[in-house]
Amino acid sequence: MEDISIIIPSRLASVRLPNKPLKKIKDLEMVLHVNELATKANIGKVIVATPDEKIAELVRGYGGNAVKTEKNHETGTDRVYEVFEKVLNRQSKIIINLQGDMPNLEISSLKFLANHMKKNFCDIGTLASELDDEEKINENVVKVQTEKKIFENSFSKASDFFRQDPKDKKNIYHHIGIYAFTSESLTKFVEFDRSKLEIERRLEQLRALENNMKIDVGFIKSPPLSVDTEEDLSKVKNIMENK
Repeated sequence: MEDISIIIPSRLASVRLPNKPLKKIKDLEMVLHVNELATKANIGKVIVATPDEKIAELVRGYGGNAVKTEKNHETGTDRVYEVFEKVLNRQSKIIINLQGDMPNLEISSLKFLANHMKKNFCDIGTLASELDDEEKINENVVKVQTEKKIFENSFSKASDFFRQDPKDKKNIYHHIGIYAFTSESLTKFVEFDRSKLEIERRLEQLRALENNMKIDVGFIKSPPLSVDTEEDLSKVKNIMENK
């Protein structure tokens, strides 16, 4: 049995940035950057889950593992579960859902999350970083509230996720969209109906909270930039090309 599998959901039909996984940074497609960092982390099997043959061929041509999935999944987690069930035969103890649009995620951050999950403290693990003043008012930036203050190399239980300005709320951080599930929690999660807050706020992690699943949030100092727009792509290109 594989202890850990990293599954990267990736598709071409992004509304705000069509063909996003194929956008090039340093002459390499974004999905390949993500696949490469996951592979270099050396913590488990890495699979790109995609409904698009173009992405699958690209990843395989680069020496990676890619699995064709159904087209009509409501969420990336549903796509991850399809691979967990049909390809991995439910044989991984921990499944990390790594978004295909975070090409500058630090490998150390991925290892940090994986190591926490091995301790079996929670159902789901995720990451967060400091929230600056501009991000507070930006509703495209997802915020997470934790029960206790978090700092480098520490975790605390999540109490809420939202998009609006947190104003005077305490222990608020910039949420980073990477999720690690135990095999049991992933199976439970996809069986739950979409929750009220999940639909209202467009945040699927609220489904877990509304069904009393424990989400632990770990703090990292170097947050990756999630690429959702052309502006984001320009920013991440500037960061990665000038490293």
